[in-house]
Amino acid sequence: MEFDPSVPIWLQLTGEFTRRVVTGSWPPGAKIPAVRELAVDLKVNPNTVQRALAELERGGLTRTERTAGRFVTDDLAAIDAARRGLAAEAATDYARKAGGLGMDLATARELLGQQWLAGTEEGDAR
Repeated sequence: MEFDPSVPIWLQLTGEFTRRVVTGSWPPGAKIPAVRELAVDLKVNPNTVQRALAELERGGLTRTERTAGRFVTDDLAAIDAARRGLAAEAATDYARKAGGLGMDLATARELLGQQWLAGTEEGDAR
């Protein structure tokens, strides 16, 4: 993972860990790797990983079981809400950029639809 020096690393990790949950890379109910293991893999301080994971727990995406470790929530509604939040951020970014280029809403929607179809393997829009 490459980090953007203009954004706090713990915040970038929070986004990355959230992405792992919503994409199923860390499936519902799965045990999350230990803080130290993640820190070594990501080449960051364990305290930074801990802070990011604590944020996920505050958001309801993970739970800690005292002696067993940290797990992804089984609450699919919470996972879906996180997915929608990430998609909304991406949509906001797209809308700002398209609007900044002087594009109207209809054209921006049309372009998004084209890119959606091009970005899916079978070309089917889910």
